[in-house]
Amino acid sequence: MHNVGIFVEDMKKMVSFYTDILNFETDWDGGLFASFKKGNDGLFMYDRKDFAKSIGVTYYPPSGINLTMEMYLTFATPELDQEYERLKNLQVRIVTELATQPWGQRNFFIADPEGNLIEIGD
Repeated sequence: MHNVGIFVEDMKKMVSFYTDILNFETDWDGGLFASFKKGNDGLFMYDRKDFAKSIGVTYYPPSGINLTMEMYLTFATPELDQEYERLKNLQVRIVTELATQPWGQRNFFIADPEGNLIEIGD
């Protein structure tokens, strides 16, 4: 799977986070849909309220950390330390500190402005 889609509450805030903080590229035109690229991977966002309406379900706003999925970004080990410090300095919401797991992977979790979990590791 090279593309992941998420539903969002505040498209402008989310586009800004993924482009300005996580350095994804986008062609967003200010509408209800945005697509992003980072290397070979893709991400798209769609307005949560509009999607609920289009499939005829009641809209419930999200809150807290989204525990239904996570995205994973990978970095080489020296870059991982740099990325952790960069995001920390930008005051991104760090959910777990950078650590080495019992199985040897080094990783940490952040949350985007709407609580979607992003695991960053080597």
